Order: sequence, then structure tokens, then C-alpha cells
Amino acid sequence: MKYLSLLRGINVSGQKLIKMDDLKKLYLSLKFTDVTTYIQSGNVVFQSSINETEKIKDMIESAIYDQYGFAVSVQIKTARQIKEVVDHYPFKSIDPFAKGNKILVTFFSVLLDDKAVSEIKQYASANERVSYHGQVIYLYCPDGYGKSKLSNNLIEKKLKVNTTTRNWKTLLKLDELLGNKDNF
Repeated sequence: MKYLSLLRGINVSGQKLIKMDDLKKLYLSLKFTDVTTYIQSGNVVFQSSINETEKIKDMIESAIYDQYGFAVSVQIKTARQIKEVVDHYPFKSIDPFAKGNKILVTFFSVLLDDKAVSEIKQYASANERVSYHGQVIYLYCPDGYGKSKLSNNLIEKKLKVNTTTRNWKTLLKLDELLGNKDNF
């Protein structure tokens, strides 16, 4: 089966440095195949005969800790799950191709409910938009994600869950690498 792993917080501000070539070798050592990394922020597309995402997640987190001596939160998504995230794009009046760096998807380790999303929405500025579906929150930050209060750190602190965020352009490229076609 084809998977995407999303690593949280590597290669940011000189912290938790992992070269993508080294990360690819680590995945190959775990007997994953067709390993492809995308940009330096910890996106890895790979295949595995293991059908348990939790087991795969634990294997990768343990291997990274053993190899590098620091913990990294990992989320595992199937090609189908990523296609669903893309297909549920909620901001119909906002061109995702023109605004791809201002549209973000925050992935959660758990399913969200209305109460959790309401908790997050209160931190959005007047011109920001927040929507959710399943285990993701979609954000539109027209002034840039760096200026938004809706950071991973705030969301994790308020909801006490692990998250990681990717912009829309990155998500579309990952969707393509997973072999999903005809999105939008």
C-alpha cells in the first residue's frame, strides 16, 4: 500500500536536522519501498506491505529517535486519505492555485468535533477562514501563516493533540506523488 508520512518540526530554524537523503535511507532500512521525499520539511511517500498505520508510525518514530537522538511526531496517511482531503477543499470562492501558499491544511492525530473547531476559530483574525473535515482543519490566512495566531503550537496547546501543517501547493504535490489524479 502507498503511504505518506508527515514529520512534525524537522529542519525548522536549525532544529531537528535530518537530510532528506538520510531520511530516505532510514525508510529503506525499515523495508519500505519506492521511497520519495519532498522538500525539507519531512514529507515522505513510500510503499509498505504493513497495513497498520499505527505500527508504521511507531516504527518510523523509533527509528528516527534511535538514529538521531530526538523525538519527532509522525502522522501516516494513505493515498486515499490525502485524496479525500484535497477533494473536500472548502473555500470555493478562493482560488487554491493562486492562493496556494496562503491556504493550509493542519493534520490531526484524532478526529475533530465542533467543540474543538470552535475553540480554534476564536483565534482566527477577521479575514482568516477556518473549516474542518474529519482529521484536518483547512485554514485560509491571506496575510500569511507566519502572521496568523493559528500555528501548530497554539492548536496543539489548546486541543492537546499532535498536529502538522502543510500549505496547499505542497499538499497537491504530495497528492500527485501518491498517484492521485484529476484533482480540481
